[in-house]
Amino acid sequence: MAEDYEKMTVAELKVLLKEAGLPISGKKVDLIERLSASEEVEETIEEVEDSSDDGWEDDYEDDDDDYVYVTKQKPVLSDDLKEALAIRAAQKKKTPSFRRTEWFRYKRLSRSGWRKPHGMDNKQRRNFKYRGSKVRVGHGKIAAARGLHSSGFEEVMVFNQNDLETINPETQAARIGASVGNRKREGIHDRADELGIRVLNRRRGL
Repeated sequence: MAEDYEKMTVAELKVLLKEAGLPISGKKVDLIERLSASEEVEETIEEVEDSSDDGWEDDYEDDDDDYVYVTKQKPVLSDDLKEALAIRAAQKKKTPSFRRTEWFRYKRLSRSGWRKPHGMDNKQRRNFKYRGSKVRVGHGKIAAARGLHSSGFEEVMVFNQNDLETINPETQAARIGASVGNRKREGIHDRADELGIRVLNRRRGL
């Protein structure tokens, strides 16, 4: 299989890595080694499962209601919504970066967000090209995808486990509030896994 990977481009290899949930960074040689290693692991797991099934009976019955957590759930999207998300992604590529007036002069301004320019002689207000673009109505995105996460989920702010009960896992995803502590956050993670809800800002190590 490694020979087949050699014939593929880097972009094609990265697509396979994304589908397998593997990192896509590195040179082409690194990508091929990563894919080959993942195939060897899968073959080993299959061999172990086959050997465990031969001549042995499970001491327990499988429960159909057991939930298997998926790291990244996918939203259920209509064709129109998928098209709207694609249009929004294309629009974002053409959208300029909006900088505050004299962001290059003061470090604190470079870290702040957009502010409407004021002043009679303000060059940005007077549309001088070298001062950057202003936020205008024409830079708005397609309305059908407005407010949605890049994955297509509708974000719902969550502060405790009870807030998860009202979320539809097919179209909505949870975003835990910044003020929530690690102990409560860990409980929210576990409850979201049981309900099959995707947490957009899941912390590693919890």
